[in-house]
Amino acid sequence: MIRKLLIVEDDPGLQSQMRWCFEDTEVHLASDRETALSILRRIEPQVVTLDLGLPPDPGGSTEGFQALEEILRLSPNTKVIVVTGREEKENAVKAIGLGACDFFQKPMDADILSFIVNRAFRLFDLEKENHELTTGNSASTLTGIIGSSPKMMDICRMIEKIAPADVTTLLLGETGTGKEVLAKAIHQLSSRSDQSFSAINCGAIPENLLESELFGHEKGAFTGATNMKQGKIELANGGTLFLDEIGDMPPSLQVKLLRFLQERVIERVGGVKEIPVDVRVVCATHQNLQQHIAENLFREDLFYRVSEISLNIPPIREREGDAIIIAQSLLKSFVQQMNRSTLSFSEDAMRAIKTYHWPGNVREIINKVKRAVIMADDKKITAADLELCSLSEVSEEALNLRHIRDAAEKGAVIQAIQAAQNNMAQAARLLGITRPTLYNLTEKFGINTDE
Repeated sequence: MIRKLLIVEDDPGLQSQMRWCFEDTEVHLASDRETALSILRRIEPQVVTLDLGLPPDPGGSTEGFQALEEILRLSPNTKVIVVTGREEKENAVKAIGLGACDFFQKPMDADILSFIVNRAFRLFDLEKENHELTTGNSASTLTGIIGSSPKMMDICRMIEKIAPADVTTLLLGETGTGKEVLAKAIHQLSSRSDQSFSAINCGAIPENLLESELFGHEKGAFTGATNMKQGKIELANGGTLFLDEIGDMPPSLQVKLLRFLQERVIERVGGVKEIPVDVRVVCATHQNLQQHIAENLFREDLFYRVSEISLNIPPIREREGDAIIIAQSLLKSFVQQMNRSTLSFSEDAMRAIKTYHWPGNVREIINKVKRAVIMADDKKITAADLELCSLSEVSEEALNLRHIRDAAEKGAVIQAIQAAQNNMAQAARLLGITRPTLYNLTEKFGINTDE
């Protein structure tokens, strides 16, 4: 299928810059809403980039939002990426709530724009494939890596580089951050994508069964072993093995796993024959492995084997804007599954999603949105439906910009003084300020520099 992109932008110079960012793509240009809708009807593009500041209101967003609503009404499957200025984050959030799939902030950055647009094409293709090959009864889950925050885009770029390299990879992150989704992405982008992806949770299986699950067993190896059984490692031969929560693996099995990683051979429980296995290993944990090593709970040599490359997956609270994008994507999936296509997020729901801490990360967003789709009485999902407090219920202290800024400034000063081991001149250099300014800050925040 030919990739078709419609760029809706009234600045000729920016039109030209954006046009040359895309190879192997049929690019069409429009400078106003009417022209954009005409081209949309004629060519049916998979992706549209839409500048919200269109004539006759180039300084505002009224015309852009009207264009967004009409594009989605005429072509609901089209992926719309809104383009905003640096100071227009509220407009970006509003556009996501209305159905845009992503946003891009000026000034122009060719690499970021290409990344976001290519991801939108992949999302369109994935949804089209799912629609053609699956029934509407299948469970709706997060089917890909969704987000546009700088931290998450860095992770995506690293995965694209790591995947073809066939190195053992360690994914570190809190529960619910999508480590298995990322592991599957590594597998799918690798040369092993046509082979099996085998996953096992090392913390969910009792110690006396985990060895058999990983390495398999011979008939008669223990009571109840009536048949020979291949383990997860052997079954993944040629493909990818995902060891989730490896930080919870019992010490007794860490030695055997280390030998497998070094020699790439296994022995089934009760067996004596060495079985060579060609498998790529991806591991994940929410545990602090360095602390586990210090407490003799995790082998240091195993740590270096499983972390040829390590990725720290940021929690949702550190991924600016991603909570809204993920929630909107999930809403689209759940309303189709539950036949509630008129549902959308209210303004207070979007504010609540944006300001909530999300301790359970993506997994918590899935649960909250799914519950809201079931429980919502009206056409708009409210913060109450999501079981989140609205913005009006958030304490003034939590939103006080001066307090937030002071807390961040105090934390930076303390960290710099500690890093410099109380050498104030060095701490000032680390902070990029003068020594008198540093002393003023320590006095302001009551920081004792003698401790």
